[in-house]
This record gives sequence, C-alpha cells and structure tokens, in this order.
Amino acid sequence: MSSSLPLLLEAEQLQELLKTDRDDLLILDTSGSANYLRHHVPGAIHIEPKALQCGVAPTPGKLPSLEQLSTLFSQVGLTADKHVICYDDEGGGWAGRLIWTLDVMGHKHYSYLNGGLATWVNEGYPIETGHNTPTSSDYAVTIDRGPIAETEDILSNLNNDKVAIWDARAAEEYNGTKVVAKRSGHIPGAINIDWLELMDRDRNLRLIDLDQLQQRLNELGLNKDKQIITHCQTHHRSGLSYLAMKILGYLDIKGYHGSWSEWGNRDDTPIEI
Repeated sequence: MSSSLPLLLEAEQLQELLKTDRDDLLILDTSGSANYLRHHVPGAIHIEPKALQCGVAPTPGKLPSLEQLSTLFSQVGLTADKHVICYDDEGGGWAGRLIWTLDVMGHKHYSYLNGGLATWVNEGYPIETGHNTPTSSDYAVTIDRGPIAETEDILSNLNNDKVAIWDARAAEEYNGTKVVAKRSGHIPGAINIDWLELMDRDRNLRLIDLDQLQQRLNELGLNKDKQIITHCQTHHRSGLSYLAMKILGYLDIKGYHGSWSEWGNRDDTPIEI
C-alpha cells in the first residue's frame, strides 16, 4: 500500500491522503517546537530536530547511539509497516536528515512533503495546534553502514574520480573566510552548492526545478554515475542535498555525519582554501 506514494509528495496529495483514514501513515514534523505547537499537519508527531544528532562536541552532528535511536523511534510509534511522511519548517534540511536516518536504519517507506510547513501553512491547508501524543511502539534499530560516510572513507577516496563530494555549506565557510572549526576551508576537490540554493523562495520553500538542478549537478561533476558524499558542518544542511539526490534518483549517496566539525577539527585531514 505505502509503496505507491511518491518520494516527493505535494501538499494537495497529502491533503487527499488525510481523508482516507489510512493507518499505515506516520507523519513526522521536525520543525522547531514553537512552530509545531503553533501549527502542524493534522496528526503529525513532533521530533525535536536535535534528537536526530548525538549532540556531543566536537562532532555534534554524528548519529545518536543505537539506544537513543531505538528510544526515539519507539516513542514516535515507528513500525516496519509505517510509511513515514517527513517535513520541517526550513525548506528540507531536518526532513532530509530524518530521511537519511531512516535509510541508515533500513526503513525504506517514506515521503517528503515538498515545501514542508511553509507550503502547508502559507497555502491554507488544514492545520492542528498543540501537541499530538503518539502511540508508542517497540522499535529495535539496526544500522546499515551503506548511507554513512566516515572521515576514513573520504581520505581513502580523495584521488578516486568515481567519488565526488558535495559541500552544502555557505560559500564563506567553503572558502575559509568564515571559521567554525579549528581549521577552515574545504575538503580537497569538494564542490560547493549552498543548501539554500535548493529551495524556491517564490514557491514557499519547495525544491527548485529538478531538471535544472540535475543539469547544474552534471556540469559541476556531481553526476549519477559517481558515488556522492555530502556534508556541511553537522550533516543537517546536507540533509537537503542528500534528499534532493534521492529524489533525482541517485543510487550511491552517503552522508558524512562527522562533517566539517570533524574534518576541520582534526589535525591529519588535508584542507584546501
């Protein structure tokens, strides 16, 4: 049943789904708490965005422990048969991080609400206020290392022309003028497209035209026949680049969860400025 839902779900499609009483849907909202309480998609369960990260310095963006993940996804009521609909209030970074996390957990049934809360609220779709209490489950998380990139994976592939790196940070971080770690700059050979460039501000933060995005990625060497590793500072903004590539049909993508907070704080990693 759930496999029939597209990965990129439009607001009007979700509105129709909400009328169907389907019991296999789990809508997860990774907006800020205040925004969630003020307005959310009817039935949505809140996940505090930071719960998707370990939060431990100097690499706060790394995956939480197995126990933390099992507790979190049991609390929100995830079961193997649920189709998860993900959204946030910022254009897709946290929702993409959630989808990457589901991939890491081997849960493959999910969709992203295009534009998230911005589209839903600004275009007048029905909202709820307050807090929804989920029916908890007993979800035992297992980890698939496939979607995860570690520092060593990047170091061993720096000269591999079949592996490319998408740096989703701002240009100032990439070129080293903004310093947010012990060392600044970028991973040698990494290609910079700021995550903000993926969202259409004239269309309530929906994704930009996908054909044009694919053309740009091809021109920059981030094409589908390569393995693409994406990162930012904590693998939050790069949740959106990961998600965009999934929607475009890339088959070999990884999220570097240590991201720049790991690379830039080590002494043994090469850096370009």
